[in-house]
Amino acid sequence: MHAVAHVLGNAADEPAEMVRRRFDGLLGAMHRHRAQAGRLASALAHFRKVARSYRPGLFHCYAVADLPRTNNDLEHLFGSQRYHERRATGRKTASPGTVVRGSVRLIAATATRLDPLTAEDLGRVDRARWREVRRSLDQRRHARTLQGRFRRNPDAYLTELESQAEQLTLPS
Repeated sequence: MHAVAHVLGNAADEPAEMVRRRFDGLLGAMHRHRAQAGRLASALAHFRKVARSYRPGLFHCYAVADLPRTNNDLEHLFGSQRYHERRATGRKTASPGTVVRGSVRLIAATATRLDPLTAEDLGRVDRARWREVRRSLDQRRHARTLQGRFRRNPDAYLTELESQAEQLTLPS
């Protein structure tokens, strides 16, 4: 396990392919010498199984510059966003607006925390892209509104859907 940690630590700053080959070699050695592990053989087998499942995405951080090796920073970002929203709204759970506008809110909150926006930044916004985002948000809001109508009175909602479906059929 220490050897695997050493390989993944990549202190020599080797390329992704070299780290991958060293990692695969260690997993192969674990498999070949599993009989010598004694009672730990099942733990090694479990480690190899989990390592194989993580393998496809394990080496991107060595190939892409500035890509963090863990997702701790990303988890911190989402956790921080959740904390600030709870504090601002007084809610213990996420607000319903998070479902509808969560993607936009998260990006806006993150961007302003990193570098506050100026009037010049807002003036450079691509209006066509902005309208597209607004349209998608309105579609989500409309779908969310329809869900509420169904929850309040499912019979009336389903009756209205049936009448709309009947109107769409062609005359025979």
